[in-house]
Amino acid sequence: MPRSTLVAPDKLLSVGQLATRSGVAVTALHFYETKGLIHSTRNAGNQRRYPRAMLRRVAVIKMAQRLGIPLADIASALSALPNDHIPTAEDWRRLSQGWRADLDRRIDEMIRLRDQLDGCIGCGCMSLKECPLRNKQDHLGDEGPGPHLP
Repeated sequence: MPRSTLVAPDKLLSVGQLATRSGVAVTALHFYETKGLIHSTRNAGNQRRYPRAMLRRVAVIKMAQRLGIPLADIASALSALPNDHIPTAEDWRRLSQGWRADLDRRIDEMIRLRDQLDGCIGCGCMSLKECPLRNKQDHLGDEGPGPHLP
């Protein structure tokens, strides 16, 4: 839903300008808006207009997506940021701190997977039945072939 803004109309960006400056497709910006990640106002001609602060939000969204952070988590983090002014460095620090533990956990897991991959390449088994990399914690496999869940 569009929100009002205190920004002068000449300081607002059209969706095309936001797309060009951010490098994100117009359709993606519309999608982000429907998910509450960014917001716009409407001008007299009912066209979307975005505060320049949305450039920073879009940059954070794209960076977070590259890190594999789900859109729901991105939306939750962005919802804590102010809508009435450009977020401060402290606002951004708090946002990134919220993702740090998950990123650290995933980095540790990727390092373990990388190290296991080296071992698998050396052993050459790549057994779907026993390999801890390809068949991590497969408890249903112990029950034999075929489906085991209703």
